[in-house]
Formats: sequence, C-alpha cells, structure tokens
Amino acid sequence: MKLVVGLGNPGKEYENSRHNTGFIMLDFMLGKKVDWKPANGTKLLYYKDSIENKPVEYIKPTTFMNNSGIAVAFVKDKHKLNLKDIVVIYDDVDLPIGKMKISYDRSSGGHNGLESIIKKLKSREFVRIRIGISPETPTGKLRKPKGEKAMLKFLLGEFKKPELEELKKLSKKVAEAIEVIFAESKEKAMSIYNY
Repeated sequence: MKLVVGLGNPGKEYENSRHNTGFIMLDFMLGKKVDWKPANGTKLLYYKDSIENKPVEYIKPTTFMNNSGIAVAFVKDKHKLNLKDIVVIYDDVDLPIGKMKISYDRSSGGHNGLESIIKKLKSREFVRIRIGISPETPTGKLRKPKGEKAMLKFLLGEFKKPELEELKKLSKKVAEAIEVIFAESKEKAMSIYNY
C-alpha cells in the first residue's frame, strides 16, 4: 500500500485558499467526481485507487492544518506502511505558482502541517511534493508577503482563476512524479521533475 497525502483545511470557506493547495492538487489529479469517504477512527477523507497495479490510498486530513500528522500517523499505523511509501503534497511560498519540487528528509520550513506530520511520525524521512503558490514579478522575482499577519492573510486568501489554471496544468506533472516515485524511485523522480 502507498499513501498520498494532500494538505489543507476542511470547510467551504477554505476551499480555494492557497493553504489548501494539497487538497486542490488531489482534486485536479483525481477529478472532481471522486467519492471521498470519511474514515472510521480519525478525521480524514480517503479514496482508494492503484498506480502500476499497486494499491494507493489518497487522503485529505480534516483535522485542520496544524494537526495533519494525526491522520497521517493513523493511516501509516493502520496499514503498517514504511515511510518511503508516503508522499505529502503541500503549498510552498518559496516557489512560484506553476512550479513543483520534490524533496526528502528535510525540515518543515515553517509549514505547520508538515511540522505536525514530522512530529507524529517521529521522522522527516518521507517524500514531499512542494507546490509553488507565490506570484512572480515580470523579472522572475518571488513576491512573498512580509510579516506574520500578511503571510497568514496570503495563505488563507483565494487563488485567482488563472492561478488555478496553472495548478491544473501542473497536476498532470505531479501525478506523473508520484507514479515515478512509487514505480521506480524518489531519486529518479527528482532527476526528472526538479528543474
């Protein structure tokens, strides 16, 4: 069994917010028609599928971002997963919209959802797919909010329609990357998709 985790916050008011990039990515990858089911025993929605004939479970923790680790640890223990079989998709302000980066065994970089997962798994040794959410200037410089208040407002603010289109385009690459990670290796995926 493989596990793909999309990070976000539950509730209509957060649906298209930048902090919900993990949820949004799963919806684009799997299609809106997917029947997400609530889990027994913890707060999460799940959908089962397969990649290369291997079972894959996609989850959206519904604990709110800061407690995402509870759901991830629950599924890991339930299916007795190895950390190498877990991929977490989330928003990253240090990357521009439309870009992704695969990383492994790194710190949370201040991302509360990731911090929660690291704490609950007692390890950083899992794959992450970081999805860029910051706009760029015409010269290619990132426009990141300054200060905690501005950052929070930015993260909880909604994507504009063209930005969602960028994410939709990127979702095909993310799906391909996950396939390479699970069918071959994270190193192979990094060599292809981290440019």
